[in-house]
Amino acid sequence: MTTLTLLHPGAMGAKVGGQAARSGARVLYVPTGRSPASLERAREAGLEAAESLQSALTASDFVLSICPPHAAEDVAHEVLAHPFRGVYVEANAISPDRTRRIAAACAERGVPMLDGSIVGGPPGPGSAPRLYLSGDAKEVARVAGVFEGTRVVARALDAEIGAASALKMAYASYQKSARVLAAVSHALATSHGVAAELAREAGSLTSNILAETEQLPSVAARAWRWAPELEEIADTLRTAGLPPALAEGAATVLRRWTDDKDRYDLPLEEVLGHLRTEG
Repeated sequence: MTTLTLLHPGAMGAKVGGQAARSGARVLYVPTGRSPASLERAREAGLEAAESLQSALTASDFVLSICPPHAAEDVAHEVLAHPFRGVYVEANAISPDRTRRIAAACAERGVPMLDGSIVGGPPGPGSAPRLYLSGDAKEVARVAGVFEGTRVVARALDAEIGAASALKMAYASYQKSARVLAAVSHALATSHGVAAELAREAGSLTSNILAETEQLPSVAARAWRWAPELEEIADTLRTAGLPPALAEGAATVLRRWTDDKDRYDLPLEEVLGHLRTEG
């Protein structure tokens, strides 16, 4: 039986751990210091309470860290302060640089580490998040095996530490920002009494923008016109007492495509390359 320690049983972590438990793994958690809500989530997920972090680590083949991003390094160092012979799976929404710092700290103590990222909502009816894993292929396969046949779809990346985190950052940079932008757009429409009309227009949208990469050369070719429009949007938001930063940021990005004016035939790789800072 594979044993893993879950740190910690939050809204995502408890359900991910629960899927591993249903597949036959022994999933431990440390109740000390956890809130009543966390304890209830752990109980409902079928997780097993350990007497202490050290006792959990001693019994575990893996540690699976799923915690708020700001706590990721502290959680890792808390684990590394104890003897541990298993594999540390860093599965938080953190930058590749932070992931590599944690990997370096693990290496100093002789603890193998895998880079993981979770894309999607907590597992459950109608929801099957993807757990991307990069690092040592043998250890990746072992972790993936824990979730075989569950609602957590483990996907191996043939890449080094940092790749899984980079994928999460790339996906979340769109997904999270899009939700925030929608809130700002609806707030602006509401302030001008046109909320119903915006909702009607929103209902007619059929685009899956993140998937439509073939449209990006066209965006770059029109950036010279779009940037001033975004500045007008920023002014409109500012006047309405709403945050203009997203519109201003978009205008700044569009200006990196200034030299691509009307060049609709540029290859995608070149268009994306023009967004990078030189030097």
